[in-house]
Amino acid sequence: MTASKAGTAIEHPSGPAARWALHVRGAVFSPVTVSIVAALILGAIILAGTGADPLTAYGSVLTGAFGSEGIGDTLGECIPIVGLALALAIPLRAGLVNLGGDGQLVLGGLAAVSVGLYSPFPSAITVILALLAGMLAGGLWAALAAVLETRCGVPLLVSSLLLSYPAMSFVSYMVRFPLLQKGSGIPQTDRLPEGVKLPEFAAGSGAGTGVSVGIVLIVLAAVVYFVVDHRTAAGYEVRMTGLGARFAGYAGVDRARLTLRLMFASGSLAGLVGAITVLGFPYRMVDGALTTPGYTWTGLLAALLAAASPLGTVAAGFFFSALTIGGFGMEQETAVPQQLTAVLQAVVILFLAVRGGIFRKGGWLHRLGRGPDGAAAPPPDLETGVLESGVLEPAVPEAAVLDTGVAGPPAPARGDGGK
Repeated sequence: MTASKAGTAIEHPSGPAARWALHVRGAVFSPVTVSIVAALILGAIILAGTGADPLTAYGSVLTGAFGSEGIGDTLGECIPIVGLALALAIPLRAGLVNLGGDGQLVLGGLAAVSVGLYSPFPSAITVILALLAGMLAGGLWAALAAVLETRCGVPLLVSSLLLSYPAMSFVSYMVRFPLLQKGSGIPQTDRLPEGVKLPEFAAGSGAGTGVSVGIVLIVLAAVVYFVVDHRTAAGYEVRMTGLGARFAGYAGVDRARLTLRLMFASGSLAGLVGAITVLGFPYRMVDGALTTPGYTWTGLLAALLAAASPLGTVAAGFFFSALTIGGFGMEQETAVPQQLTAVLQAVVILFLAVRGGIFRKGGWLHRLGRGPDGAAAPPPDLETGVLESGVLEPAVPEAAVLDTGVAGPPAPARGDGGK
């Protein structure tokens, strides 16, 4: 296979063994792999500085997260973290950052618990209505942030973040006053009626605390996200907007309409996570229970780590969930504060943030990711703008940008017939 750039022919390895070696080399030297390894090394240095054995501490993290008593907690933690990661990855795929996950999460929880407490329908129908109400509440609140940007010129970062505060204050008021459980010294609602809850897997077994079927809904959401992202024209528009907003606009993508759709979808999924949470143990809404753990920010870190790709976001969310639960096991076994796992999460993103200087063309890690005899990595997929090594590249070919700075017609993309 031969690719030409700036008049220079570049030979790419075509044999299966050569291409497999290129894949392995690209994975080993990808930004995500290097960032995680660097964070683990730095964490080991911190542990050694405190007098703890790094191998013992990391071993206790694995045991705490995946042992017989911890795997249930890890899977349960995946529901809010992976769910919020997917919710925030949806607009992030188009270069839009939704910082209002907390507000959308608590509104979804409030809507779900309100329907659950006062619905006159049978339990099964009430559960479905509660989930739909949570999605609608979160979606509409996120759509308001999109309207503020597209109609009023308020940046999405600002509008989505600031809208979270009135949402959280409103939910806090509702839980502490109109919906407060009588005689309770804790700001919480009444317990949901018997039967108005999501069933649990392995409830009461030795696998840890029960994991509600809400995890199935999160998996289904990930599957839908993957299919839409990879197999539909709408997903193609989202990816192109994320890789080049001006180019996508030149190609006819309505940015305002796209922003509204993506934010509604993002908020709906965040609201669904809130509904799933309150329909699980303890089957009520407690003021601050959805926001104190910081699910939104952990989910955003996971989405950033995976560059908002569907499968990568799920994997990153699971990784952070395991770190969170494993941190408690580490604290019990080695007396090392579990906050160290939060430090590791932040360090991973910090190392990932510097990849722009060392992974782009000319960077030393990018050169290490080249094939044998200096052969360059395969050209980027025009549908995703991502090299097979996992490094993001511009989706618009250099030749498609005119001297005026305006993107010209793109090269034909795979699957569109060149139309």
